[in-house]
Amino acid sequence: MAAILDRIRDGRLDAVAAIVIGNDPAAPGLDMARERGVEALVVDHRESSGREAHDRRMAEALDARDVGLACLAGYMRILSPWFVRHYGGRILNIHPSLLPAFPGRQAARDALAHGVKVSGCTVHLVDEGIDTGPILAQAVVPVLDDDSVGSLSARILEQEHRLYSEAIGLFFKDPIRLVGRRAFVDSPRRSS
Repeated sequence: MAAILDRIRDGRLDAVAAIVIGNDPAAPGLDMARERGVEALVVDHRESSGREAHDRRMAEALDARDVGLACLAGYMRILSPWFVRHYGGRILNIHPSLLPAFPGRQAARDALAHGVKVSGCTVHLVDEGIDTGPILAQAVVPVLDDDSVGSLSARILEQEHRLYSEAIGLFFKDPIRLVGRRAFVDSPRRSS
């Protein structure tokens, strides 16, 4: 999230951050947003009567600011089907693996355990599954023989910072076109 906000501030990403929402009052991202002059709001999930009720409260805040794209950056809760449908095609997430390989929270650990030679990160549209939405962009990171979970995760994070901002920029540049599960962010080719 901080990398996205910094790129917006520095003019490297043509977007506006309307608000940062966190579900935990102690989340460090809230202070990082405020330090960068972005409104930060806590919508504590413990104060709602279920996932959808919580997500409806978040949607109220997003809709009030006419948000065109919701970017999950450090948000570790599963969104309700209602929220995903409400923002259909307008929620992005970044994941530290080359999806569909290694979904879930332990992607770097799982990549090392499986002995893969490359890993990386994926920006995808959010659907009702976990890390299953159509893929917009990916970046590859080599897995080194002496990698630990920490060293591999650090190299992937460098690529996440770059790739997520690039994908956000593409989202606003041209509409996303879905063909089956394939997502295209370029304009459709026109026949001559």
